[in-house]
Amino acid sequence: MKLPGPRVLVALFSLAAVVLIGLVDMERTSPGPLTTVHGRDPDLADADSCSECHGGWFSEMTESCEECHELIAQQIDAAEGLHGRLDATLAQRCATCHSEHHGESFPLVNRRSFALAGVPDPKDFEHRLVGFAMEGKHLELACTKCHEHAEAAVLPEGALRFGGLESDCAKCHEDVHKGQFDLGCTACHGQQKFDVLHSDGHERVLPLIGGHELNNCRECHAKDSAHALEIVGDTGVAPPPRDCADCHESPHREPFSSGVAALVSMTRDTACVVCHQAEHTEFLQATSITSATHHAQSGFALDRPHDQAKCEQCHEPDLERFDERYPGRGADECSACHADPHGGQFDEGLFAGQECSACHERTQFAPHTFELDDHARTAMPLDGVHARTECAKCHVDPEPETPRRFRGTATLCEQCHRDAHDDYFDARTAPLTPIEHGDCARCHDTRSFTLASESSFDHARWTGFAVQGAHAQSECTLCHPRAAQCDATKRTFGRVSEAFGRYEGCVTCHDDPHQAQFDRQGLPASLAGRRDCARCHVESSFRSFPNGFDHGRWTGFALVEEHAEAACSACHAPLRKPDELGRTWRRAAGPECADCHENPHAGQFEQRGVTDCARCHVDDAPAFSSFDHERDSRFSLGPAHTPLACDACHRVERDQDREFIRYRPLGVECADCHGAEEDLLLRRKSRRK
Repeated sequence: MKLPGPRVLVALFSLAAVVLIGLVDMERTSPGPLTTVHGRDPDLADADSCSECHGGWFSEMTESCEECHELIAQQIDAAEGLHGRLDATLAQRCATCHSEHHGESFPLVNRRSFALAGVPDPKDFEHRLVGFAMEGKHLELACTKCHEHAEAAVLPEGALRFGGLESDCAKCHEDVHKGQFDLGCTACHGQQKFDVLHSDGHERVLPLIGGHELNNCRECHAKDSAHALEIVGDTGVAPPPRDCADCHESPHREPFSSGVAALVSMTRDTACVVCHQAEHTEFLQATSITSATHHAQSGFALDRPHDQAKCEQCHEPDLERFDERYPGRGADECSACHADPHGGQFDEGLFAGQECSACHERTQFAPHTFELDDHARTAMPLDGVHARTECAKCHVDPEPETPRRFRGTATLCEQCHRDAHDDYFDARTAPLTPIEHGDCARCHDTRSFTLASESSFDHARWTGFAVQGAHAQSECTLCHPRAAQCDATKRTFGRVSEAFGRYEGCVTCHDDPHQAQFDRQGLPASLAGRRDCARCHVESSFRSFPNGFDHGRWTGFALVEEHAEAACSACHAPLRKPDELGRTWRRAAGPECADCHENPHAGQFEQRGVTDCARCHVDDAPAFSSFDHERDSRFSLGPAHTPLACDACHRVERDQDREFIRYRPLGVECADCHGAEEDLLLRRKSRRK
């Protein structure tokens, strides 16, 4: 057998070397950096560990993914969870939804991942896909409320982004029943509110309709009672049955209840059903008209002439309270036979049970015998100006067929008097404990609406504006100018809004000398609870800065190094007289270096008329500390020029009356600095090398 020639052997060896180099390069070349979560694993971050994720000769990438993500693999195998419900082909192609090699900041779980899984918007994810029918209050929660790491850029070691939760209520909510109920939470509770309950099968015992249609089971099944929910929810012995009287207190007198029960051969506690049904929403709603026989059990037999009267003639159907509609009148009472000209105003309260003679003569209704001493027993004693007021001023003449109003007449100041403050104090008095005759009485009495003393008015409490510092030294009329004539409420004391307009902080009364400079977007509207001018100033003086002044935050120009040591007046020159805005310090020339400092470079570095000194100079570092000749110029020094001193190329020049160092423009060709003969010699030397 003839051996291959030298040329063939060289070709074969060259081909093998190229293939080997290609294979090595394939193993060592990555399409891009790993994400943070994979990059922190030393087994994956190593340059030779591609097969850890991409598989080796006998495995695929999906198998490598499932080896680390066992929970996902189990969901796919069991057809559970989000991954288990994906299309089989998509479920086996992890990289389709979770692509790699996009760098540390790239999230492996993103909106595209959800979209490929059939979820266009993760916030609208349908939890039924994972076995949890989420509704009600759960729909209002942010994802992170249940899934702690839902929006985490990088998951902690061993943490899950969405998995690992269970739909059992007790996993997230405290079981207030301490495991006493055999039924699950959903048997009584929905996902809207815990106190909105439902109960299946209750109609076997009592239909929850009408007056029994309750939202709170505890109203009938109180804790620690014989019918407590803890007993009802158990599978033990059922509680004893209940009568109406077990839950409802009877408003009827005992003779009436016992008498009706005897008529139908029932007990007093069960005879309620003679007139009342479960579907009724109130006890005053009877099934039928009570018979004369029943009525007689009340002690008032419907004999002549009462046998011809209709129920509503004696029992006003519009009255909601039982004792108002059925007061239990005796046959010998005046009001039982005669119309009440007062419309039942005195059937309860202070004068309840008294006949007409309590206020009127037995022989005539006018004039009345009700005097100031009698009025003092009511909710509205008459003193001050009220004692001299005619009765008809408060108890006005009625319209036809309408009784004069006595009971329920206004007892609060604001019910009779117009509010001179236009409801300004309503919001401030709302949280306070009500007082007997209304909020006006907190500052005024019945003798006069004028305050007893201006010093007794707590300005901070009632207006929200504490009068302190310079404000406390001013007269009230400076902000509240008195009017020459009183208004419809007899008020002459002026309002702040009339003099200064709507209150919007300090600028309501004071001009802003800064012309809204410190209200720019991005600056804090408040600091430590202080707003408006109070962020920097106090009420005693605008010149005082007790909390300091952060020059960098408020002006955008931080004071460091020499600027921090300079006096304020170095940039803000004092003014002899305040300007039109009241400023006594001149504004700074500007934030640029050239606004205050002369340009030593004769405009060599101007760009669009501006020189940015910070491109080469830094406040807290030596000159040119940030200048890199290779990066910041168009001329590379190379080994020949690096040893040279700067002034070898950048020489001093004169422009009119000043000297400066020439930096630009300078030539970058050899001939710009060296003679033509020198240039030729350099080229020849270069060719020899």
